[in-house]
Amino acid sequence: MAKGAGRGSSGGGYVYSTQHGELCPKCERPVVGCICRRMAAARAGTERVVRVGRETKGRKGKGVTLVTDVPLDDVELALLGKALKKKCGSGGTTKDGVIEIQGDHRDAIVRELEGRGWTVKRVGG
Repeated sequence: MAKGAGRGSSGGGYVYSTQHGELCPKCERPVVGCICRRMAAARAGTERVVRVGRETKGRKGKGVTLVTDVPLDDVELALLGKALKKKCGSGGTTKDGVIEIQGDHRDAIVRELEGRGWTVKRVGG
């Protein structure tokens, strides 16, 4: 199996395999078997309740606000995450379909998402 770009300092993954041909840069599966598009379509295609919760597990006691089940594709989810971080004046990230905002900003995020027309549910304590 040829390794293409590999996982060097540029952070890129395999892009070509002599056995399978072109590979998806995100999931590193053959393009014909790529699961990225199906996962994004599944998130975007269903009308769900957006869940907002708080978690400290695995973060040395530091709390983060988690926003899950947002019915958007990856690009729109990243833009929403950026807007929420700006609204809260805090850092965070968007990965695996989950928006993480540093700190406890559940009330502000719930108000913002309800203002955008989504049904929002607070989860956890």
